[in-house]
Amino acid sequence: MIDWIRDHAAASWIGVAVVLALVEMMSLDLVLLMFALGALAAAVAAGLGAPLWAAILVFALVSLGLLFFVRPPMVARLHAGPTLTTGHESLVGKTAVVAEPVDKHGGRVKLSGEIWSARADSESDSYETGTEVQVTRIDGATAVVTTKES
Repeated sequence: MIDWIRDHAAASWIGVAVVLALVEMMSLDLVLLMFALGALAAAVAAGLGAPLWAAILVFALVSLGLLFFVRPPMVARLHAGPTLTTGHESLVGKTAVVAEPVDKHGGRVKLSGEIWSARADSESDSYETGTEVQVTRIDGATAVVTTKES
């Protein structure tokens, strides 16, 4: 077996690359993919007649280079999709209508079809019934509001 691997080094490296790529498909972390590509580079080196130590060096250098320089931007790009805000976070930035006068101590607003307790974001602000305000944050079960931006 060892003699066959030694005589068919390029095919052995390709086999290692295939196994790593298959295992990568289960993990989807892009780490083993970088090692699989390193194994393909080692297969090319072995195919060109490089000794075993040189193929191992090519494998290590290419794998580590890909792991540290190619993988991070790939992962960032894969995870850079739009974020879906759910729950209370989705209400921040929405417009509400004052149902009961709102000041720094409290009040009520109609927000997304529901009545919420509310308070003004600034201590000096107060809003009368019917005024449109903008939600700046949700503090517990209280909408913190400010003057609506135009």
